[in-house]
Amino acid sequence: MTESVERIATNLRKGVLEFCVLGLLASSERYGLELASDLQRRRLIASEGSLYPLLARMREGGLVDSRTEAVGGGRPRKYYTITQAGREQLATFAEVWRAVGSEVDTIIEGAS
Repeated sequence: MTESVERIATNLRKGVLEFCVLGLLASSERYGLELASDLQRRRLIASEGSLYPLLARMREGGLVDSRTEAVGGGRPRKYYTITQAGREQLATFAEVWRAVGSEVDTIIEGAS
């Protein structure tokens, strides 16, 4: 990727990452590493280290809840679930995303 493409992609990812996390959690509870792996696979984050501060902020903001569970005698896992406030925020984002995306598409297509 060129520097310009990477800069644009990074800025877009930063702007939508919280909502992508909410979208993943809307379908099922997940533990942190599972979320990170899914987001990395989709190339929305570079490393799992960038996800945990976001999850902490989302928890403090009431968008997600978490619980810790020991699994098979190994290291405990922190599981995250979306809250009602998170579902409402996701629905609002989806509405705005569609409207803004549509307008951006119209402008870009007109510029071609």
